[in-house]
Amino acid sequence: MKTLENMTTIEQMEEVTAKLKEQAVKSGAETYEDRVKQQTPHCKFGEDGVCCKNCSMGPCRVSARGKRGICGADAHAIAGRNYLRMIAAGTASHSDHAREILHVLREAKKDGGYQIRDEAKLLRLAEEWNVKTEGRDIYDVAHDVANVGLMEFGKPDGYQLFTKRAPAERQELWKKEGVLPRAIDREIATSLHMTHMGNTADAEYLVRQGVRTGLSNGWGGSMIGTEITDILFGTPQERASEGNLGVLEKNMVNLVVHGHDPAFSEMVVTAAELKELQDYAKSKGAKGLNVVGLCCTANEVAMRHGVRMAGNFLQQENVILTGVCDLMCVDVQCIFPALPKLADCFHTKFVTSSHIARIPGAIHIEFAPETAMEQAKEIVKMAIDNYPNRDEGKIYIPETKQPANVGYPCEVIISKLDGVTNSHVDQLGSYRPAVDAIRSGVLRGAVGIVGCNNPRVRPDYSHFAIMEELLKNDVLIVATGCAAQLATKAGLLNKEAKWCCGDGLRRVCDLADIPPILHMGACVDISRILLLVAGIARDWNVDMNQLPIVGVAPEWMSEKAVSIANYCIGSGIDVYLGIQPQVMGSTQMAELITEGTRKITGAGYIIDTDPKSLVKKIIDGIEAKRAALGI
Repeated sequence: MKTLENMTTIEQMEEVTAKLKEQAVKSGAETYEDRVKQQTPHCKFGEDGVCCKNCSMGPCRVSARGKRGICGADAHAIAGRNYLRMIAAGTASHSDHAREILHVLREAKKDGGYQIRDEAKLLRLAEEWNVKTEGRDIYDVAHDVANVGLMEFGKPDGYQLFTKRAPAERQELWKKEGVLPRAIDREIATSLHMTHMGNTADAEYLVRQGVRTGLSNGWGGSMIGTEITDILFGTPQERASEGNLGVLEKNMVNLVVHGHDPAFSEMVVTAAELKELQDYAKSKGAKGLNVVGLCCTANEVAMRHGVRMAGNFLQQENVILTGVCDLMCVDVQCIFPALPKLADCFHTKFVTSSHIARIPGAIHIEFAPETAMEQAKEIVKMAIDNYPNRDEGKIYIPETKQPANVGYPCEVIISKLDGVTNSHVDQLGSYRPAVDAIRSGVLRGAVGIVGCNNPRVRPDYSHFAIMEELLKNDVLIVATGCAAQLATKAGLLNKEAKWCCGDGLRRVCDLADIPPILHMGACVDISRILLLVAGIARDWNVDMNQLPIVGVAPEWMSEKAVSIANYCIGSGIDVYLGIQPQVMGSTQMAELITEGTRKITGAGYIIDTDPKSLVKKIIDGIEAKRAALGI
């Protein structure tokens, strides 16, 4: 089997990080590695989830000395409450992202800063949501769609509209088990109410509400966020891009967009393309403007504009340490509060744009849809004006970068199948060729690799090791978020990466002209994976939990990841974790999240902190699903 000769290894990535750490030391700057040392060892009570501070009688912690909190809550109640609160916070984060995008849609105008880029998708959604379209202006339709979407957060009755997209068997199961999600804000509020002092102490019901709240994210907030973003900014198409720190340019103004909400970054990218600002950059001695992305904002602008990606979560400090980041503009989520202080050690300007993420030491420019373009121009000009202030003695740009093919939402995947392997008219627009490939064994199955990277483990190593082994075993991978960024940095989003694959997967890549890892977007776009799995299940005529398709979060970190994991489990998709959830101080919770949820939804966690052992369990799990289907 050939290998991809120019693949960037984890060791090479670590060598670059070490050199950038030297830059930090020379400048007297602190990085996350320093803070990890300061926080080690971690609090064991917190790791196990058995510390409660939900009232002022405590904080209480469960130990051999005190097996119950002052109110009488035991380890199972405390760990269950903490777990549900993580899910509620993660659901709130993705869903508030969606709410902001809906407000932008409601402000969209034909001659405004924000316009409709995918009218066909808007009209399909309007029909799905019973919004009248005939004879109406497209923007009037858009505003009504926005209002329907906003009602999904607080409507007094009914369930999430997008749950009707799930297979009928799955919808019936949700009704039967009492986990069909209602209004998004209601599920979040119910979760917080249940975990208030003096309420639910039964771990099973806390886990059930966790599944329901997670489902309100996956089939609610996240799916709304993805659909409306596509309508506003265009459904992603296959594009060529590049990734890793080498995308920064010494002779250009480097403006970095970082975070998760694309509403503002879209404007920054658009402003940077204006001739007047390109000329202004040249007047300052630069060759031009170079906008690059970090974290999930990188995924958003890459798959819609081809903007290059500087890296994932744990590279946000490294970008500044290169000494050529002229300005970093952030929106929401996964942003280190340490960045403004680090920026002060260099010449970098650090700008926040959301009231949700106010950070001391930052320049704050409050995003508003009606003035977004003017604000974007102001930020781009600020970056240009800062270009001459670089310190040549602090510049180090790593040479590492890799080509990448990005932008594979469900629509693009189906078009690839239609264009290559769908031989009959009645198969057009279906996943039947993918079903046939899995049934025949050409593909053993598919895996969604998602989630963050995490300094509790060797950063990015688990993603890399698992991806490499799955590809060899003819498992197609779809990836989002920081996992997709690792695949980019390594060179695995390159179509030439097919030489890392087994014969079956390589054949599929050749026929469909795709890389073996399909970039599906940001972490909010894991809802695309739900629709992909639901579509395959529908075309196979089985429920989602029967498919040889699983989710993997080897280095998860955030509360959003816990919410995501629960909507996958709620949808019948097993989730393999490489970081222990913070519930292990409760034997009951440990059992509930691994085996207990299987009795409710047909899926659960499989946890192993050793990536080599975890990938073996993933492959064994896929083969067990195949055997159960008789294939």
